[in-house]
Amino acid sequence: MATLVWITVAMVGARSLAMALNRLIDAEIDARNPRTARRELPAGLLGRGQVAAFSLGSLAVFLLAVSQLAPRTWLLWPLVVVPFVVYPYLKRVTPLCHLWLGLCLGLAPVGAAVAVTDRVDAEPFLLLGVVLTWVAGFDVIYATMDLDHDRREGLHSIPADYGIATGLLAARVLHATSVVLMAGVGLAFELGPAYWLGVVACAALLAYENAIVRPHDLSRVNAAFFNVNAVIAGLYLAAVAVDLALG
Repeated sequence: MATLVWITVAMVGARSLAMALNRLIDAEIDARNPRTARRELPAGLLGRGQVAAFSLGSLAVFLLAVSQLAPRTWLLWPLVVVPFVVYPYLKRVTPLCHLWLGLCLGLAPVGAAVAVTDRVDAEPFLLLGVVLTWVAGFDVIYATMDLDHDRREGLHSIPADYGIATGLLAARVLHATSVVLMAGVGLAFELGPAYWLGVVACAALLAYENAIVRPHDLSRVNAAFFNVNAVIAGLYLAAVAVDLALG
C-alpha cells in the first residue's frame, strides 16, 4: 500500500511539473492564442516567478516520492523529467510533437512498473505504446482547433502542416494502433475476459471519438477530447483492475 501511495504522489508531482513547465515556456504564445489567452499567466492572474516556484515545488514532491520507491527509480527519474522540459519546444520545430506528448504520459506505467519491481521489463513498454498512441491521436484532434493560430505563429502540428483531413486520418491510424497494442498487453500479461471486454469497449469509444470530428465540422472536438477520453481512461483502468481482481 505504501508503494501505491508514493507512486500516486510521484504521479501528481510529475504531472504538476509538466503542466507548469508547459504554461511557463509557452506563456507568450498562449497570450496570442484566443483559446489560451485566459490562462493564468497570459491573463496576469499569476506571475512567472510564482509558476516557476510551483514548478520547483512539484519537482521536489516528485523527487521525495521517488526517494521512497525502488532504488532503480532513483537512477531513472531524469528520463521522466527531461521529456517534460523538451515537449513545449517541439511544436516550434516538428509536427511530431504529438508523439512526444504521448511519450511523456506513456512513461507513467513504465515508471510505476519499475517502482514496484525494481526492474526494467519489456512488457510495460506495451502499455507505454498504448498510452503514447492514444494520447498522440487525441492531441492531433485537439490541434485542429489551433490550426490558424499555429500557422500564423509558425508552429508545427500535423493539422497545421498537412491539413485537417490528413490530421484526422493520422488520429485514426494512431488510435487503431493503440487498440492493437491493448490487445498486445492482454496477450503479454495473459489477461482474461473482463480485460478483453474493456478493450472492445475502448475500441468502440475510440471509433466514436474519431467519427464525430470531421474535416468540415469541428464543433464536437471538445466532446471528443474531454468527454470521450475521460470515459476511455476510466474504462481501461476498470477493465484491468476487474480482471486482476477476478484472477
